[in-house]
Amino acid sequence: MLTASTTTRVARDVRETLWAYVRLTKPRIVALLVITTVPAMILAEGGLPSLWLVLATVLGGSVVAGGANAMNMYFDRDIDELMLRTRRRPVPSGQIEPEKAAVFGILMGAAGFTFMQLFTNWLAASLTIGAFAFYVVVYTLLLKRTTPLNIVIGGAAGALPPVIGWAAVTGEISVTALLMFAIVTAWTPPHFWALSINYSSDYERARVPMLPVVVGPRETSRQILLYSLALVTLTLLLAAWGETGVIYLASACVLGAGFLYHAFRLWRDAATAMSAALFRYSIVYLGLLFVAIAADGLAGGPWPA
Repeated sequence: MLTASTTTRVARDVRETLWAYVRLTKPRIVALLVITTVPAMILAEGGLPSLWLVLATVLGGSVVAGGANAMNMYFDRDIDELMLRTRRRPVPSGQIEPEKAAVFGILMGAAGFTFMQLFTNWLAASLTIGAFAFYVVVYTLLLKRTTPLNIVIGGAAGALPPVIGWAAVTGEISVTALLMFAIVTAWTPPHFWALSINYSSDYERARVPMLPVVVGPRETSRQILLYSLALVTLTLLLAAWGETGVIYLASACVLGAGFLYHAFRLWRDAATAMSAALFRYSIVYLGLLFVAIAADGLAGGPWPA
């Protein structure tokens, strides 16, 4: 017969295990992917798409992304154990066995892909599983430990959600979707390098050639400024292309000015406080930029004739 204390302990263990599996999917990263998927769908539709299509795309994409993140934790368990920022993740901390994390990641990827095949379309599903493969194989296995360009190239996997959302609505890929892809691709290096400046000792300990480890914070801050300029230029190109309108253009200008301000401050003084400020701002920036895209989609999109 189970005592009350035993029942309480079992319930606590179950909750902790479930939460460990949730953490395995990196839910904060998945949330950022959702933020870039739904506005692209609204812009593609020129209004609100079918609620079921939005839910199917978001759910399927989130499951696949969570599976990719689980596979990343499986393959990176040795370096995660060496880094202060990551050593408490479920696999290096011993909460989840490595083999179980790998099986979980594969099943999540397969389930999400199958779901999207059934309830969106083949193009959206194929792009989603392609992002899974690119993140796991190209970024995690081939690039992360070999080149400081790891996040520049590997970041393309996290930039595909707007294209996936567009494809889910239209069944095709457009220049607008590719511009949104380019925006997120250009946003990723400044965002991640701003974080990695403050954790360069972690990456050095784990022998991961992140840019601050290879070239130092000064050159990294210069590269951040250059990529920030490219990012803002791409956001204005999206406005010039004509699918968006005045809400997006005004937002891109104001938000872009803020991004360049933070990047310039970091270039002038590559201090940890400056890099932390840019990292925090970059998250707000991407969210608000895509909210503006959604607002223009709901407002009718392009400029009036």
